[in-house]
Order: sequence, then structure tokens, then C-alpha cells
Amino acid sequence: MSPEDASTNNEESGERPKVLFFGGSHDSTVNLPAHLGEEVDIVQVHSTPEVLSNLVSGEFAAVYCDAENFTNSLDISKLFCGDRILEGMPDGVVLLDKEYNILWGNGRLKEWSGAEKVLGENFYRVMGSPELLGPDFCPLHSALGTRRACASIMRREDNKYFRLHAAPVFIPGSEEPPQTLVVSVHDMSEEVLQQQKLAAIHHAGVELADLTTSDVAQLLEEERIELLKSNILQCLQEILQLDVVEIRMLDQDTGELIPLLEVGMLPEAADRKLYASTTGNGVTGFVAATGKSYICEHTLEDPLYLEGVLGARSSLTVPLILHDQVIGTLNVESPEGGAFTESDLQFLEIFARSVAVALNTLELLAAEKASTAAASVEAIHSAVALPVDVILNDAVNIMERYIGHEPDVVERLHRILRNARDIKQVIQKVGQSLSPTQAQPVSGLTESRPKLVGRRILVVDDDESVRSAAHALLERYQCVVETAHDGYEACLMVRNLAAGSAYDVIIADIRLPDMSGYGLMMKLAELMERVPMVLMTGFGYDPGHSIVKARQAGLQHVLYKPFRLDQLVSIVESTIDASNSST
Repeated sequence: MSPEDASTNNEESGERPKVLFFGGSHDSTVNLPAHLGEEVDIVQVHSTPEVLSNLVSGEFAAVYCDAENFTNSLDISKLFCGDRILEGMPDGVVLLDKEYNILWGNGRLKEWSGAEKVLGENFYRVMGSPELLGPDFCPLHSALGTRRACASIMRREDNKYFRLHAAPVFIPGSEEPPQTLVVSVHDMSEEVLQQQKLAAIHHAGVELADLTTSDVAQLLEEERIELLKSNILQCLQEILQLDVVEIRMLDQDTGELIPLLEVGMLPEAADRKLYASTTGNGVTGFVAATGKSYICEHTLEDPLYLEGVLGARSSLTVPLILHDQVIGTLNVESPEGGAFTESDLQFLEIFARSVAVALNTLELLAAEKASTAAASVEAIHSAVALPVDVILNDAVNIMERYIGHEPDVVERLHRILRNARDIKQVIQKVGQSLSPTQAQPVSGLTESRPKLVGRRILVVDDDESVRSAAHALLERYQCVVETAHDGYEACLMVRNLAAGSAYDVIIADIRLPDMSGYGLMMKLAELMERVPMVLMTGFGYDPGHSIVKARQAGLQHVLYKPFRLDQLVSIVESTIDASNSST
């Protein structure tokens, strides 16, 4: 800009124009102030972030940049190329000043916020004043103060989630504290919602499979089936947003797929006879025959598809599998083509596991009720089992504090332990004498399991329902079951067993309140010559690789929750066999 041009602008605006000056080694040669005269304000900066900051906050008639800031024309082309690359990124990238105002951005924040202007605006305000969920609750402040990169998760009111990463920008050769931040923002809303959906499906599946005798004791078999149908349909509609559903059960003898539940299906489709076969029986027959899930992207183009819903354009079918055996199919359909993704497939397969468990539970509960005497004894034992465990837990905790101090107190505590352990065994013996054979469920006479009689089992889990289920399922085979809430308590239980006693099997969750299942296994190895450990997990979820580490340390068996009786009994027997073979 010439002095004449500057003078003209000065006359029109009433104030002197400003020139942004990013100098270098040629400043004395150029002598810009002498060339432009006193009619121009020169604002001198020393770094690229300062250039951006001033361009955002002020109006400049011109920008001067010394050529040495770019070693050659190729670097300038790289600068513009890099700018285009940043604009094409799916993540947001912004440069902030020390007041957290936006100096530059690649456009994503403007897109996410819907704001017409973001440059010069406060970063948090542009992002909708989100809630910071950590791990750093002041990431921008921390990045400037500690001179290190910091990160956090942000949640907006519209349930959008973003991962923020802030890094300070240092001026080469300067000892001054950083004045600017480079912040990247990743939209993780879909990822979080998927996790929430997965957790909801897991919770719904646990509730679905939680059909206990007390829940359905007064229901007829038909009423039990209707209860199960209602629960399945509610889960599918509320969590997976599915309105068209069909469940069929596989007759293992004939191969026929018998309708159990259908909503939204055409009457002729619901009544259609289908068999487990790869041909001539639609997608449902194919899935039942192969045991593999199937996504039908376009019903009009898929030769396997048989019309189930008027106007359906895509479908998803998964097998119901129990103990590695297909017991039925679960099918959902949509009026939109390509409506189902791999995520939908994963969610439905997870839910199908719970459906299979619930259907198996229903079959077990369809047996005749036990006599009043047997039911009463079972109810008494159920009510006493966990409170007695609490007495044991409290006693071993107190004993740890008093051993070596007062012999009389120690002896009394030992007596409490012996009496508490005797209570459950007395109830078992009374129950056996009161309950005649004909009082047992006709289809559910407890098979003889001589390996389990008198075996001492320790179950470690902070979930009361798991501890209660372990009592109910194992004590019918005359096992002696004791429980602990966490790893520390489990160690105390092991350490304070009577002389000559030992636990034959220790079943523990992989995630205890105070340690991992693997951590417990290592601590018990200090107290026992051999640890007969079984680890429990839900849907194979093992974030700390506890199972992998435990397997490397000798773990033989893993029990997946929600577990069924035959699974539990089989693994306990296998663990006992392994212990016997090693002695």
C-alpha cells in the first residue's frame, strides 16, 4: 500500500489505517515505517499465532510478512495445502488465545454449532457451554498452566459428546509462557450412544433372563409364556426401536420352526410352516440351519427372502443359541432398504443370547411346583443363606484384628464361624427329611451329582443376586456355599478356614470393587498351594484383560453371566476334577 492510498483511507475513515508487520532479518533494508510514513499504524508481531490473533481482533489495511518466514515458495504451497487438509478433516481444529477465544478454525465448530461467526468468539460458548466430564475438568487452563497437553470429554445439552485435546503452542527461542492453544475436537456422540445402547441391552437381557420361581410361582404355563413375550417385545421396541418382530422355536426332533411371538407380520407369514433348511424356507430357515446371522439388504433382490411384512425392504435375522445349539430364530424387518448395520447385528445377537437363556428358564419353570413342605424349607434356606454369609464375613474381619491379643475372644470368634457354617447344613438336612420324593418337581428331579456332595464353594461378587443365585443353584446338590463381597474379604475367608478345610472351588467376578479377578487369583496363590479359580464375566467383557492374564497363570474355566444351572454345575465339576488330578 502506498502512502497516498493510506492517506486516502485515513481521510475516509477518520483514523489511521493499520498494517500488520511480521518482520525478519530484512527489516532494516525494507524500512517499512519510512516508506509508509507517519499516517499508518504498524502493529508488529513475532509469530504465526500472533498474526492470526491480530487478524481476528482487528481490521488491517495490509499484512507484511518477511520472506525468511518461509524458506522458499514450496513451503508456502505446503502451508496452503496443509490448510486445505485441515479443512477436510472430520475433527474440529482451532487455535485459541489465552482467553480461549477462537483465532482460527477449520470450519467444523461452525458446522457443529450452527453459528454464523466463530472467529473471535469464546470456544466454550461456541460449543454450547458443555459440561466437562473429565479426566481433566479444566483442560484449556491446565494446558496453558502446566505447558503440557490435556484432554477431557464434553457433553452438550443436546446429548452430543466431544473429546477435546488441547496443546500449548510455544514460540521457538522464546522463554515466554505459551499464549495460544491448538485444540482438536472429536465428535464421539455415536460412539457414546452405542456404548449406552450396549449397556441398556445388557441390562435388559439380565432382567429378561431373571425369571425366578418367586416371580412366576402363581402363574400358569400360558401366563409365563405371555410374560416372557411381553418382556421381549418391550425390550425390542424401547431399546432397539423395532416394531416388526418374529421369534420361532426350533423343534429339535422335526426341524420345524414353531412361531412363538410375532408383531407386525402378515397373517400368512406368521402361519407359514418353516423348517431349518438352507433352501426353500426363507432367511429364517437358512439361519436356523447354519446358526449364522443374516442381513437381507434388499428384499426384492434377495432370493432367500420370503415376504413377512407388507412393504418390507430389508430384514435382519439372528439365531437363538443356547450351549452352542440353535434353539430358534429372532427376525426383525424394516420398510427401508439397507436399514440394518453391523452394529444392529451385534446388538441383536447380544439380545438374542438373553432371549435364549430366558426361553430355557421358561422351560425349566414349566415343571410342576414342589410340595408345600419342600417350598417352605427352600424359602427358609434362601432367607438365611446370605445373612449367615454376612456373619461369616464380619467374623473373619474381626478375627483379623484380634488374633494374638485375647485368646478368649479368638476362641469365641472361632465358635461363631463354626456355628454359622453349621446353620446352613442343618437346614439342608432338615429339608431332606421333610421333603418326600414326590414333592419335587416332576420334570426337575435334581439329578445325582456325587462329585458335588459336601464340596465347599466360595463365590466372590458384589452383586447380591449373583451370590443368592449361587446358593440356590449349588446347594441343591449339597454343596457348602459361602460368599464374599470383594477380594479382600475373600482372602480373609480363605485365611480363616478351620484346620484341614479348604475351598474346592472359588468363583469370582473379573471386576471386583477392590481388585480384578486376576489380582485376587494372585493374592490367593500366596495363601493356597493351588487356586481352584473360576472367573465370571458378562458377555465376555474384559477391559483389563483379567481373563487373559489369569489363563496365562493357569486358569482353566470362565463362566459367562447370566449363567444357567448346567453350565455352573459342569464348570464346578471340571474344576474339582482338575484339582483331584493334580494331587
